[in-house]
Amino acid sequence: MDAKFVRDRITGLSGTHLAVSLGIALISAALILDWSAARTFGLVALTLPLIICALVTTVVGYWAVPMLRRWKAGQFIRQDGPQAHLKKAGTPTMGGIFIIPVAVAIALLWSQFAAPVIAVSALTLAYATIGFLDDWQILRYKSNKGISPKLKLALQVGAGLLFCLWAFWSQPADVMTIALPFGLALPLGLLVFPIGWFALVAESNATNLTDGLDGLAAGTGAIALLGLGALIAPTSPELMVFCACLSGSFLGFLSHNRNPASVFMGDTGSLALGGALAGVALLTHSLFGLLLLSGVFFVETLSVIAQVSYYKATKDENGIGKRLFKMAPLHHHLELTGWSETQVVGWFYTVTGILAMLCFIIFW
Repeated sequence: MDAKFVRDRITGLSGTHLAVSLGIALISAALILDWSAARTFGLVALTLPLIICALVTTVVGYWAVPMLRRWKAGQFIRQDGPQAHLKKAGTPTMGGIFIIPVAVAIALLWSQFAAPVIAVSALTLAYATIGFLDDWQILRYKSNKGISPKLKLALQVGAGLLFCLWAFWSQPADVMTIALPFGLALPLGLLVFPIGWFALVAESNATNLTDGLDGLAAGTGAIALLGLGALIAPTSPELMVFCACLSGSFLGFLSHNRNPASVFMGDTGSLALGGALAGVALLTHSLFGLLLLSGVFFVETLSVIAQVSYYKATKDENGIGKRLFKMAPLHHHLELTGWSETQVVGWFYTVTGILAMLCFIIFW
């Protein structure tokens, strides 16, 4: 199968086709992983929590989305962005208020309130709350600017610090080791905590930057979460279930967020997504694995850093610089070069899926 055939197939898919295809792919992957590990598709497995959370989030969304419309929680669209996005103005945002609680509640019950699940759930809810404050400020003042960047970063740093302190005092000493491919390990000692602290803040901002197209962050996040759950399954079954629950909730959210979206997740969902991924990775020695799984989020972040740096470096006497990309993050650049929204999303799903498979192979 050549690249042109794959490209053409992805280009022709609608938002519904992409969401259904992703759902089939993730459920099939979960079934295969559970079968190969002899988990018999029971309670401590990937498949059942994935499916249940997807169904519950889908159903809850049919109540929550009209509620957000009644709250007039409409998204404000940047005037300097892709012109095709202007028609999205007024679409409800803050969809994270039903994605995250569904996943966290089911994960806590499913794991019988295991301590690591309580900890990552608290972290995920903390980042969701930060995102909610940002979203609420945007809606309150009817602009695309929320709380100040300094305050937002300070809150993320503070929540990350509390989580790292809890991990330091409560977790076994081997939490200070990072697993590397092919059975290798890197003992970092106390250095793992500032690295993990940085990962919490960086990952939450990276997923936030990726949330710019219908279904993009939700779909790539669902893939990354299931991949992380598969990676940690042998050593951390409770956190595997947490990852499966959150993956399922983001998959269910696609029922409402696929192109054309009837709701956006907002910072409430995107910050929580990144915080959950990094929190689980820190507790399970999987920060290097997370780096691979987060390849799309990482590139999106790099595109923003490169754009800002290049603009500043090329400023002329009038203070105007040149742009490296038509617009950052990368997904907007691709749109402005002629890619359709579903084409970008489809390719990002594909790349994230390939990275998840690669990660699973080299760590097993």
